[in-house]
Amino acid sequence: MAGLSVFDHFCEPDNSDMIKIGIVGATGYTGAELMRILAEHPQAELCVVTSRADAGKPVAELYPSLRGRVNIAYTDPQDGALNDCELVFFATPHGTSMHQVPALLEAGCRIIDLSADYRIRDAAVWETAYAEPHASPALLAEAVYGLPEWQPGALQDARLVACAGCYPTAVQLGLLPLLKAGVVDPQSLIADAKSGVSGAGRAAKIGSLFCETADSMHAYGVAGHRHLPEIEQGLSVFSGKAAVLTFVPHLAPMNRGIHATLYAQLSDPSADLQALFEACYANAPFVDVMPTGSHPATRSVRASNTCRLAVHRPGNGNTVVVLSVIDNLVKGASGQAVQCMNLMYGLDETTGLSLTGVLP
Repeated sequence: MAGLSVFDHFCEPDNSDMIKIGIVGATGYTGAELMRILAEHPQAELCVVTSRADAGKPVAELYPSLRGRVNIAYTDPQDGALNDCELVFFATPHGTSMHQVPALLEAGCRIIDLSADYRIRDAAVWETAYAEPHASPALLAEAVYGLPEWQPGALQDARLVACAGCYPTAVQLGLLPLLKAGVVDPQSLIADAKSGVSGAGRAAKIGSLFCETADSMHAYGVAGHRHLPEIEQGLSVFSGKAAVLTFVPHLAPMNRGIHATLYAQLSDPSADLQALFEACYANAPFVDVMPTGSHPATRSVRASNTCRLAVHRPGNGNTVVVLSVIDNLVKGASGQAVQCMNLMYGLDETTGLSLTGVLP
């Protein structure tokens, strides 16, 4: 790594068949996961990774696990190198991409945004949830929502993809089969979800410190979490039914993973729920419908792009319970973003994503 300069981010000129990629916000956990995944992707050429604070530093200085796999340095996002990329990922907090995306689209780049800036179609709803004006509301109608299992065809011609959030992915994949089939009441849905601490990002915050999170768990955002409008929008759009959800997120003492326990009231007691889920996701390579009676654990999907689901009907009553587990940094963010990229470029959906869960 010695001798690596800030100019080493430029693409090699002879890889014309590769997708030339840039990442904005490549110092956070989702940015690091993107680099880890793309380093193994046969069609991806990572050309530019940006960071204002760390411009000039080799990626491996911040993430030693990527040494020898990602041999480029961070650059300042204002240096113009992103304009030469075919595809730019935004792995940034909300409020960043909406200022930069319009100019990159104008330059001919395609965009996959992992932040929340383009997920909600109604600018007023977004502004209420995120407490600031939207900088490019005209693009909200164009953005394709990146939940690949539910609209893979729409991604192929997309210029701008708003990748689904982590909680929204776990909740929607678990509830949509029931809603689409019309076997539950869409007005009385409940999601009780737990997330690992990496979901809060890499910034130094008191609430994310080891002594604050270890051996403890607590709910937050009960009065109205920012992901709730996104989830209700997706449930309603994809199912064709106006969905109302009670959503209670929790911070759990683990590094990564989401476990969502989902509740719905049956409107069709004769429904074969196991068969319904198996049929719904029969052709979804990253959704694993577990056998009847299963209880999937977050550790079974750690570092993989898999969502594992199990459907239960306690006491053969009218309450359906769906258990949904994902890795919040992979299927809930970076892996799903690469899944969207594959569909955008006509590649096999699984390309570069043969990531087996890590145990222990």
